[in-house]
Amino acid sequence: MTSTSRPVALVTGATRGLGRAIADVLAPDHRLLVGGRDAASVEAVAAKLPDARPFIADLADPASLERAVAEQVAPQGRLDVLVHNAGIAGRGTVASTPREQWRRMLEVDVVAVADLTRLALPLLRAAGGLVVVINSGSGLRGHPGDAAYCSAKFALRGLTECLREEERGRVRVTSIHPGRIDTDMQAALQASDGRAYDPAEHMDARDVAAAVRLAVDLPPSTSVEELTVRPVLALR
Repeated sequence: MTSTSRPVALVTGATRGLGRAIADVLAPDHRLLVGGRDAASVEAVAAKLPDARPFIADLADPASLERAVAEQVAPQGRLDVLVHNAGIAGRGTVASTPREQWRRMLEVDVVAVADLTRLALPLLRAAGGLVVVINSGSGLRGHPGDAAYCSAKFALRGLTECLREEERGRVRVTSIHPGRIDTDMQAALQASDGRAYDPAEHMDARDVAAAVRLAVDLPPSTSVEELTVRPVLALR
């Protein structure tokens, strides 16, 4: 395929961890938009991929997001795949989590996803495209000490289900709920819990990226609507 004939995929949070693994697995046959806030990190990743361009935006800043879509996505002329991977996490009980942490979690993990989807929908509809939302096992069941994070992921699941039904027949929507992945974020969370970090208790990010690739590779008549991917080993 030539660069202009390749399907276009935008992956948010694509400079490291799972987002980078998703970018790598889509790179062989997609023109990629590598999403991130730090221009140097985004451009460094884009330079290593065969056909990639930067998507630099603060997803929680409406003006930054609208400008990035207008200047970096719209000129591509199409958008076939949108992967919502960027997000934040943080521990805290209902009793200990301040209002600002609730607002920040919901703004990044839910509101920004809804807003970017809204801005991208015209191109996605025109392409008969696919939206992949990286959720979490915490979007399926609550856990003590993860009040704001679980609440945001439950809200994200509701957003995804509404989007799927509203766009059925025009845009496919896949929700992926991974368990623990061997990333810097998980290492930080385990450290905050006072636990030694054992990569063997976590999935390789490339294996979760393969689940995204599965959704992308299905024909337009078929859709993976919700998929749970978990590590085999439980935490000790």
